[in-house]
Amino acid sequence: MKILVCAKVIDGELNPFDESAIECALTLSDDVTVISMGPPSCENVLKPLTRLGVKATLICDNIYAGSDTLATAYILSTAIKKEKYDLILCGRQSIDGDTAQVGPMLSQMLGISLITNALSVKVKGKNMSAKTRMGDEKAKLPSLVTVERGYVLRFPSIFSKAGNVNILDNSILCCNPEKCGLSGSPTKVLQTFENEHGKRKCKFISMEELFPLVERLISAEHIAKETKYAGKKLKSVWAVGKEVLEKAKEISEEVVLIEKSAPEIIAKKTKEEKPDVILWNADLWGRKNAPQVATILDTGLCADCTKLETDGKNLIMYRPAKGGNVTAKIKCIKKPQMATVRTKTESSDIVVAGGKGISDKIEKMYELAEKLGAEIGASRGLVDMDKISYDKQIGLTGKTISPKVYIAIGISGAVQHTCAVEGADTVIAINPDKNARIFKYADYGILCSFD
Repeated sequence: MKILVCAKVIDGELNPFDESAIECALTLSDDVTVISMGPPSCENVLKPLTRLGVKATLICDNIYAGSDTLATAYILSTAIKKEKYDLILCGRQSIDGDTAQVGPMLSQMLGISLITNALSVKVKGKNMSAKTRMGDEKAKLPSLVTVERGYVLRFPSIFSKAGNVNILDNSILCCNPEKCGLSGSPTKVLQTFENEHGKRKCKFISMEELFPLVERLISAEHIAKETKYAGKKLKSVWAVGKEVLEKAKEISEEVVLIEKSAPEIIAKKTKEEKPDVILWNADLWGRKNAPQVATILDTGLCADCTKLETDGKNLIMYRPAKGGNVTAKIKCIKKPQMATVRTKTESSDIVVAGGKGISDKIEKMYELAEKLGAEIGASRGLVDMDKISYDKQIGLTGKTISPKVYIAIGISGAVQHTCAVEGADTVIAINPDKNARIFKYADYGILCSFD
């Protein structure tokens, strides 16, 4: 069985999700080819992989620079169409973009079945099965699967030797230059700025003060922290699924609710009725299906938007980028303009969530939650360690919550997480590191290792 793995090099290192995909491939076959797109320096990262027995291909040409997800998927698909394969694996997403769009877009361009968010993959003959975040799924080969960080990439044998990396430029691939790079990308970054939103003034307290404090906070009235959009509105917006209705109503005079259905059905309806803007919920279903629709329509898609604006004609989208350290202001130059949007999930009055810092003492988190009568949550780090199920994940790639009291235990405070708890009335952070970023986004802090 021949497996292709699409991998991305970020700042001189392999994307961790793609490392997992490569290991997954190695457990299934001894005929594995890793394909990456990037500058010449990426060869130094790909070459050591050949010691694992895989073949490596680097797609490299100046005209590819600046490609968004749609342009990237187009270039990769052009290269893959020249290959024989039974299965394509991709990491769920890259840690710099967090869009999770290239895999679904690529499957649509290649016309093969798609399974996303796979925790494990098995193949028997021409049949494939996967345990995913959404349950068990099956498909016929050839298929494309996006893989979670459930596999740990093995080390090469000390006796293994590195092979050569195959370099492909556009003289070989013959991609249409108008569909590559910045000029071929329908989404355009207008501006980036440091993400400072959501900061609070932290007061440090002792662990003994926690329970009396929570009792007082719960008895207080709920504080509405969300600021409603008050600018110009679009004439009409499509909302795919009722989850994004409220977001659509904020920016539009008229909202058309579209029933969730297969990408081909929604794309066909779009071509017939020609809406200017389509909003999707940034959940697992939306992140799988919206990129496929964008591919069919040959338009752009902005992922995981935390804020939307409009000048009355164009949609302006804001989303965390560069691992959440900055916010990007983005527009789509093609229609329909599409975005997946972060929406709040109903939660209890109190939510207690843990991060990697509590991974070896996770029972302490459950004990505290039980005493407070709180709902359990988790950061992506704890979920990726398989310490807790994905449905508990809070953050850019999980759910957004707005409880009266949010207690973060052993969570460092990456932007991907803090942007999802901004709606909480009060944030309490428990962490042994006084310099942890989470304290900048907390109302109260407790310096404690939670032993």
